[in-house]
Amino acid sequence: MMVTSFIDTKSKQLCYYLHAFWDEKLAFREIEIFFWDTLEEWSQVEYNLTLPYTQQERVFWHLLHQLHYWPEEKLRSDTFLVEELTNCISFLEGKGICPFDCIGIRP
Repeated sequence: MMVTSFIDTKSKQLCYYLHAFWDEKLAFREIEIFFWDTLEEWSQVEYNLTLPYTQQERVFWHLLHQLHYWPEEKLRSDTFLVEELTNCISFLEGKGICPFDCIGIRP
């Protein structure tokens, strides 16, 4: 699988999972499982270390890291964090501009 197709597919899934989590239709545990499954799948992607990042890839890795880093309660209730993550989702869904402060990197 190519990096671009991996990021495209996983970005859609990540947005879906986060929307469902905020709508209380998905348990936080499912996001944790998605995180680890994504890393496992990423380990099977072949890429050259000199391959440049796209904005979409940077935002994807940033968002994935944030979901793993912060505890469930903060992801639900921290207004600033929810706004930041919502901006990332909007960009990944093609509805917003690229957040300037997303510095996600490949694992």
